[in-house]
Amino acid sequence: MTTIHYGIIGCGMMGQEHLRNIALLPNTKVAAIFEPDEQMAAHAAALAPDAVFTSSIESLLNIEQLDCYLIVSPNFRHMEQLELLAARPLPVLVEKPLYTNPEDTSRIQRFIDDYNAPVWVAMEYRYMPPIAVFLEEVQQVTGGINMLSIREHRFPFLEKVGDWNRFNHQTGGTFVEKCCHFFDLMRHAIKAEPIRVMASGGQNVNHLSESYAGQVPDIFDNGYVIVDFENGARAMLELCMFAEGSRYQEEISAVGKHGKIEARVPGPGRFWPENLGTPPVPQVIVSPRDPAGPQEREVPVDPTLLDAGDHNGSTFYQHQKFLDVVRQQGKVEVTLDDGKKAVLMGMAAQRSMIEKRAIEMSEFDS
Repeated sequence: MTTIHYGIIGCGMMGQEHLRNIALLPNTKVAAIFEPDEQMAAHAAALAPDAVFTSSIESLLNIEQLDCYLIVSPNFRHMEQLELLAARPLPVLVEKPLYTNPEDTSRIQRFIDDYNAPVWVAMEYRYMPPIAVFLEEVQQVTGGINMLSIREHRFPFLEKVGDWNRFNHQTGGTFVEKCCHFFDLMRHAIKAEPIRVMASGGQNVNHLSESYAGQVPDIFDNGYVIVDFENGARAMLELCMFAEGSRYQEEISAVGKHGKIEARVPGPGRFWPENLGTPPVPQVIVSPRDPAGPQEREVPVDPTLLDAGDHNGSTFYQHQKFLDVVRQQGKVEVTLDDGKKAVLMGMAAQRSMIEKRAIEMSEFDS
């Protein structure tokens, strides 16, 4: 099988997770990396010692052997970097969120219309093994989703290069930066479009005593979001980013006329307290209405994949599917349109929290 050569833009914490997972895939090679931060570049070089480091994205594009691109830069760089790739279109895997500024909605639509190679938006949560099982079985178990609930109780934002993730203008806001994953899951599971978002949230605990160049972080650390869908289904997100003591980080449930299905996902094993022994194993629980009674099963994840990143093996499985696209043996499962709509839902949630009103999705120019 032909070796696929990656050109990578950005190798901070998440970029290095991608490098570790690419290394586990046969017939792949990281051929080139653009990473302007010297410390992050040194970490990346240790993980991909054969890669050529370039001084710009333009020079990365000139490396002939590249077969695909991976963008793992700070959120607010994604839009402009995608546009640069149009000079030499190749398949792209771009980290979420696709963009961060509401004014760029028409700009991303122009890119969608004009870029003539496949683009996959990296929504890793779809590929966490327990969530993948949930998504595979949810329609049969529920008979059609009427109510979907997602709860994430987790640790605060980690430190990133230049502290870019401390400020709304660079992240898009917490409910864009972090929660576009969950809005994508809502649309994907319910199979309908959102029409209205109602939310309440704020910054109550995290980063209040921090200061960067005289500025105090303004990112929210908790909130509730309710979404109405055009088919009558409704979904809710509960986020708390000062709940790292939780047994499970994500808990997802869907209920319909036939029954209920849940997925429970622990957080990164490196954060699990050693004194508590082995970290919890992911679970899926099916609870039919007739005959009533929950059916619980574990969905273990390969320890090698757990060691390669913080996303329950999903980064590896996502790359497997993306490589099929690069080899013209598969199709994009998370499209640019999916990425755009997840961002718009996050922007609606942020706006609802700030303006203290329900937001119609029709308010956004899509």
